[in-house]
Amino acid sequence: MTFNDRASTLSLLTSRRSGKARDMVAPGPDADELAAMLAAAMRVPDHGKLAPWRFVVVAAGARAALEAALVESYTAEKPEAGRAELEAMRSFAHHAPCLIVLMARLREESHIPLWEQQLSVGAAAMQLLNAGHALGYVGNWLTGWPAYSEAVAARLGEAGERVAGFFFFGTAAKPLEERPRPEPGAVVRHWTG
Repeated sequence: MTFNDRASTLSLLTSRRSGKARDMVAPGPDADELAAMLAAAMRVPDHGKLAPWRFVVVAAGARAALEAALVESYTAEKPEAGRAELEAMRSFAHHAPCLIVLMARLREESHIPLWEQQLSVGAAAMQLLNAGHALGYVGNWLTGWPAYSEAVAARLGEAGERVAGFFFFGTAAKPLEERPRPEPGAVVRHWTG
């Protein structure tokens, strides 16, 4: 890899930023691009080769079923939910052209510490976002109530899995806003012994 290639890769990484899922429009990743993004997300540090992550691709035709699952789970937990709350659940299921749910499958019985497994899940999340960005799409990692609902996790995953996040990908409908980033001096420290 030449210096220019390395500089270009670094520029790509430092230019990534999130877009709002509700503002994403088509096109989103096609089947080949989606496969490449998932392959990249699986190439993360994984002590013990546990693969503590799973990817649930929500097909366009399954968005209505996801909406029903979210509304049903939400009203079961919060029977007093108002119209605005339920509309938020409905619209959440339909954001962006592409939706991938990242599931964490931590192995408590393993000798690999849970913390290391969680870090691997986080690395898969970031790699997924970077891969989408490299292909020219905007991404958004969302959590909120659906990510913490055991009922939603049970509908989307397998026993013992929990939602690490909902990853939306598409094309930005409007220019992305840059958010303030920390100054290096505030978050970087050089230890000298």
